[in-house]
Amino acid sequence: MTTYLVTGASGHLGRLAVQALLERGVAASDVVATARDTAAISDLADLGVETRTADYTDPASLEQALAGVDRVLLVSSSAVGERVAQHANVIEAAKKAGVELLAYTSITRADTSTLALADEHRATEGLLAASGLPVVLLRNSWYLENYTGQVATALEHGAVLGAAGEGRVSAASRADYAAAAAAALVADDQAGQVHELGGDTAFTLEEYAAALAAASGTEVVYRDLPAPDYTAVLVGAGLPEPYAAVLADSDLGIARGELRTDSGDLSRLIGRPTTSLADAVGAALA
Repeated sequence: MTTYLVTGASGHLGRLAVQALLERGVAASDVVATARDTAAISDLADLGVETRTADYTDPASLEQALAGVDRVLLVSSSAVGERVAQHANVIEAAKKAGVELLAYTSITRADTSTLALADEHRATEGLLAASGLPVVLLRNSWYLENYTGQVATALEHGAVLGAAGEGRVSAASRADYAAAAAAALVADDQAGQVHELGGDTAFTLEEYAAALAAASGTEVVYRDLPAPDYTAVLVGAGLPEPYAAVLADSDLGIARGELRTDSGDLSRLIGRPTTSLADAVGAALA
């Protein structure tokens, strides 16, 4: 019997990864879901999944949470700027637990990427390499939800704003990435593997705006802005300036092709085509 643990299960990706494990036929009794507050994952407990308290900043909680588990999905922390220390705590707990596989959600070509967001992922991959643990790297590109989550705003203003130029992004749905994580966790040939994960068909933000216009019947255009101007727009919309700057930098990375991958790794892992842009837009409008 193999026991699977998913960190950050109160977040979108972690919760979907737990559900993907169950959909793959893993018994709920063999799945452990962790969160800082287990009340936030009571719905998973209702499915028969064991829930445990785990805080990336609390090594003792991590040691207790990982005790007795075989395979771990480390969902990267959302605390940009604090991720490396937090991930180090999880890695150390995994070493003490003697886990047989640790999967980590990284970013496209983390080893060579110039995106500001890639720095902490690259450092974490370095910690994993030095840990001696059997590791599989899940290098996720952008989420489709990064765009479809802003559909109402785009329709209200008739525009999608960004700084990505004509760059293409290999975005896929969170559910696609979660399914890939579950597939990698249950497979027996994943130690040492590096998966460059992204949607089957990369698109430009102009193409995204056109898809939104076609599906909604509303005129929507893409307006490409200089990165400082786009940062200012995001700050005006309520985002903290440092985070807004990271998002604008990521758009510049898209312009350079740094969030595009033609590997096909994602559809191969999940055994089906990835979620299309049209389907994602349609679901968001519905």
